[in-house]
Order: sequence, then structure tokens, then C-alpha cells
Amino acid sequence: MSKLYKIGYFIFWAIVVCVVVVVLASILPIPGKLEIKIVQSGSMEPTIKVGALAIIRPESLYKVGDIITFGKDTKTDVPTTHRIVADRVENGVLLYTTKGDANEDNDTKEIKKDEIIGKTLFSVPYVGYIIDFAKQPLGFAIFIGLPALYIVYDEVAKIVREVKKIRYKKENV
Repeated sequence: MSKLYKIGYFIFWAIVVCVVVVVLASILPIPGKLEIKIVQSGSMEPTIKVGALAIIRPESLYKVGDIITFGKDTKTDVPTTHRIVADRVENGVLLYTTKGDANEDNDTKEIKKDEIIGKTLFSVPYVGYIIDFAKQPLGFAIFIGLPALYIVYDEVAKIVREVKKIRYKKENV
């Protein structure tokens, strides 16, 4: 039973550390200008599923077939991740036509290069749901608060055991 407990304990802490690292990475800048975004719509399914964690990086050149993330990224505006299906130059400005894989029609607005946040390097299905939950007050309490309480409880228990050992030694001397 002790070995099973240790394995569970290790797995629990590994998950907590992974979630904390990914949450921090989605908030703080990552070397190499990588950004982490959570996919919130099904327009790119089955290539990128809703709730996936998308890792994107700015590129100097984008080409037809690349999956890009573009648009405003604010508290009220969510950027879009779609595939480039065509490009053209107009008055010296490179314009991209995009389309979601699940959509029948191309997007109506062409995208300028300066509107592109980056190219999607890869995505990890469903992890975005966990990260999004961890950013909420309840998720924060579960992923940060409960482990912190457990650490405090564990340390207090160790102190109590040591005090009992010292008292026992003093009483039996």
C-alpha cells in the first residue's frame, strides 16, 4: 500500500507541476516568441479540436497551407486560427485569404501580415480545457490552493511527529 501511495503522490504532483507550468507559460512570454492559445471554436476541426492548446510562433513568411492565428487578442476579442488558402499582393501589400477546415466558405476579410500573431506549430487536444479551468477561481483553488494546504498539513504533521519523538525520548531517559 505504501508503494501505491508513493506512486499516486508522484503522479499527483507531476500533474500539478505540469498544469502550473502551462498556466504560467500561457500568461508569461516564452523564449523564442512562442505563445500558447486555447482553441475556442470548432472551425478547424478535425485538424485542431475545440479545447486544444495551440502553440504558435511568429514567422517571417507565411504560405498557403499554413495554419495561422490572427486578429485582436484582448479580454473581449479572441483571435482566430484558420488555414491560409490563398495569398496575393495588392499595392505592395501581401494579403492572405483564410478558411477554417470545418467551414464551407473562405473568410470574407483578407488578412494582412501585420494582423497575424503567428503560425500554429502544433496543438495538444483537450489540454486547453484544463488550463482554462486552472485560470478560474475554483481551478486556481484546486491546482494551487489544495496542494499548498497539503504541503502545510504534511509539514505540521512532520513537526508533531518529531516533537512526540523528542518527548518520548525525554520521558524514557
